[in-house]
Amino acid sequence: MRLLPRSLTGQLALAILAAFLAAQVISLWLFTGERGMALQSAFRLETAERAAAVALALEAAAPGNRAGILAAARSHHAEFVVSERAATEAEGGLPDVRSRIEALLGSPREIRAEEVGISPRDGHPMTPPAGLVWLRDRILAAGIAPVELRLSLRLQDGGWLNVTARSDRPDFRLPPTILGTILLSLLLIMGALWLGLRRITGPLRQLSEAAEDMGIDDPLPTLPTGGPDEVRVLSDAMGRMQARISGMVSDRTRMLAALGHDLRSPITALRLRAEMVEDDETRERMAAILDEMQDMVEATLAYARGVSTDQPTEPTDLAALVSDLARELGETGPPVTLGRTEPATLPLRRTPMRRALRNLIENAQRHGGGAVVSLRRSGGMVVLTIDDAGPGIPEADLARVFDPFTRMEPSRSRETGGVGLGLPIAKAILEAHGGAVALSNRVEGGLRATVSLPLDAEAAGGAPALSDAMARH
Repeated sequence: MRLLPRSLTGQLALAILAAFLAAQVISLWLFTGERGMALQSAFRLETAERAAAVALALEAAAPGNRAGILAAARSHHAEFVVSERAATEAEGGLPDVRSRIEALLGSPREIRAEEVGISPRDGHPMTPPAGLVWLRDRILAAGIAPVELRLSLRLQDGGWLNVTARSDRPDFRLPPTILGTILLSLLLIMGALWLGLRRITGPLRQLSEAAEDMGIDDPLPTLPTGGPDEVRVLSDAMGRMQARISGMVSDRTRMLAALGHDLRSPITALRLRAEMVEDDETRERMAAILDEMQDMVEATLAYARGVSTDQPTEPTDLAALVSDLARELGETGPPVTLGRTEPATLPLRRTPMRRALRNLIENAQRHGGGAVVSLRRSGGMVVLTIDDAGPGIPEADLARVFDPFTRMEPSRSRETGGVGLGLPIAKAILEAHGGAVALSNRVEGGLRATVSLPLDAEAAGGAPALSDAMARH
């Protein structure tokens, strides 16, 4: 299953969206880190101020009132206890806490302070492996993990005020202003991206459609003139390329037709000379060679005529055309049987289409001893099948037989095959009508030629020109 878009618009949009989201995630990570450090610093100073205030109250109160002061100072997150021993041995830790307490007390005191990371599940101190101590320290420094602040303050009577305060992991709350800014930025970026890509991909899509409609003999379709300079340069280059290809194919077609036409005269002269040869065997061999040359010339002329677009399309009853061909070819060769036929009227160039179907049926007669022709409608297509009972064709050669001058019969005899242009001509004519032809071996034996033609006049009219289709062969 394809997960990523293939279009330029989709790929660029996805890349920019991913980059934008990555940037926002990094920004939020930095924001969270700074917020955590600020909260952690505020927590330390608040605890230090509470400890200093409690110490002053304890020193000023009577001994019997100390328990009440400690109970009043105690909270869910902080515990205050007076003891003869300090709760921590960390001397010199957390200088900001110690300096704040000394400033509030107005005199230097012995102060011990440390901060310990605790587990968010059970509240026990975190004891990571030696290799991950650095990670714990980084997390504590960033203020994104729950910590326990242990503070011991020496009182004037020699006792210790031990303070234990816990700071839970700060909840991540995205301010509505930041969320709105992110969404607005995303909408503006995607909107600008859509407009920019549309200005690029729109002309490219028009250029692709124009390239599909290009034909060798057809007028040059309208090419896009808007968009970036690169698209306009590409449009001009495609127009010049189409003109060069059209000229090359036209020259080749005219040369082929002229060559085939000019060869008729020397062949006729040689045929007259051959009739004057007295030796019967030599005369017959010369006549056979000249007949073969004549067939090659006629096939070449048919090839050249097949690329002509002088004849316009006209509504044609394909079933009637096939019926006439079957009757005509069956009278002069092996039997051609009509199978199931359905009426179908299509816009066709009648003469080239008749030549194409004749070539396919004659191929079945020549190599299969006859043919069975069927015609049916399937969706928006007309499907014509021509079956024979011959030996078939090796699977590797099914597509190669449509190459010009290719024959599966190696003897080169006129009685067993032509010059190898019948199937290429048929394929080119069918493709020029927007159709296709394919050969396949039948399970019961023999070969099947399947012809598909579109019923839609627009589809047929938008197909490549005959010369365009023949140019590929």
